[in-house]
Amino acid sequence: MTRLDFIEFLKEFRKDLTNNDSKWENKTLEDFLEAMERYTEDVQGYYDNMKLNIDADKATWDNFMTIMKGASIYE
Repeated sequence: MTRLDFIEFLKEFRKDLTNNDSKWENKTLEDFLEAMERYTEDVQGYYDNMKLNIDADKATWDNFMTIMKGASIYE
């Protein structure tokens, strides 16, 4: 994923919040950031459980996208 791909993801992600807010667990910035922090701690477990060969410690646009998606629904 490139930086430009990530920008497109962000545009769609924001639209998803507007259009599907009932599916989002964390709608306020404070709740979202808290969930993002917790999900970032747990994301390697997600990768491992899904048998994805991804290193969560390696900062990539794909990892950022996964973390943001996870934070939108993480409890």
